[in-house]
Amino acid sequence: MQKNTGHRSVFISDTHLGSKHCQAEELLDFLKQIKTKKLYLVGDIVDGWRLQKKWYWPNSHNRVIKELIKLSKEIEVIYITGNHDEFLRTIDPINIGEVKVVNNVIHVGVDGKRYLVVHGDMFDYLMKTKFGRWVMHIGDFAYDRLIGLNTFVNRIRNFFGKPYWSLAKYLKHRAKKASNFIGEFEIEMINYCKKRKFDGIICGHIHTPAIREVDGVTYMNDGDWCENCSALIETQKGKFEIVYWSKTN
Repeated sequence: MQKNTGHRSVFISDTHLGSKHCQAEELLDFLKQIKTKKLYLVGDIVDGWRLQKKWYWPNSHNRVIKELIKLSKEIEVIYITGNHDEFLRTIDPINIGEVKVVNNVIHVGVDGKRYLVVHGDMFDYLMKTKFGRWVMHIGDFAYDRLIGLNTFVNRIRNFFGKPYWSLAKYLKHRAKKASNFIGEFEIEMINYCKKRKFDGIICGHIHTPAIREVDGVTYMNDGDWCENCSALIETQKGKFEIVYWSKTN
């Protein structure tokens, strides 16, 4: 990703501030260097689930929040709630400083196409029942341990001069059930868009960056800032792209 090129819109999600697997330094570097007219925070920005169990809030997470507040005074920043920051859903649509907080929003592209911007957890069948939500919490605990193991593995790889490797991503691709879940998640969204006459959907939730066309509907997932350090950008000409960030950019 080139610096200071000037984008029409930027979409990020699943930063999970308040958890140890948030790559806050990379995120802060990204926020300081992006040039855009509009920034969408597409859910799970603050990890309320994690903070409810154990408080974890290093200074790097504070700096991210301060940078977001600073940006909101210069550009439009819209915060879409997710399942990990669902505590914000109990409040009527509000503004936190200059940041607008909503459950979903419609983004209109350069060509006039209408995209539903939503975190995506309402399309996750596990979130629809108490048992499913319990499973999600267990999965969140397992994911936290997996990311910890991934950090250890990559320290060893770094010692031997090997590039970063995502164990979590590898397991997702290898596990048939995980692949089926991602596919069903995408199909649910696409069918919803077709019924509601949306041209596409922009989401997060499953930490898997993607842009694809299915049955005339554009599905876009901006990824996360735990494994991928990814964002979705819309250029001034209206083209959507996935970018991956590191502090060496």
